[in-house]
Amino acid sequence: MTVVAGIDVGAGTAKTVILADHRIVSYSVLPTGGDSVEAARKTPEEALKKANILKTELQQIIATGYSRNIIPFADKTITEITCHARGANFLVPKGSTVIDIGCQDSKVIRIDERGKVTNFVMNDKCAAGTGRFLENMSKIMGLSLDELGPLAFEATRP
Repeated sequence: MTVVAGIDVGAGTAKTVILADHRIVSYSVLPTGGDSVEAARKTPEEALKKANILKTELQQIIATGYSRNIIPFADKTITEITCHARGANFLVPKGSTVIDIGCQDSKVIRIDERGKVTNFVMNDKCAAGTGRFLENMSKIMGLSLDELGPLAFEATRP
């Protein structure tokens, strides 16, 4: 069995996804806080625990996000733009656009049918408040933040 981890440490949250034989088996999302390296250590530990997989079973760890270059235990780093493209293609093979609204910036990424980036734009100013806007809207709508994404997929028109 091939077991790998992807770790994204951004300004607001640290995320880990565990894949076993190209299937998502677990994930974790934690606040980054003031210590990116510590957040990068905690989130895979939580995801591995949920999946009942030992850290020694991980064959590769890929890091992305603004703190990707300071994660000492990562085997490889990849930009978040490339990771978004590959991840979107994995999850939604017919998808062609990724929109990332983060704490530091927002990105719109166009991808082809193989998950390769064909074009992207990102704002040139801090996007502070964009992620917070989504948090506030979820509260106003009486939803958890985790419910917004699945709800968007229920839309019948753009």
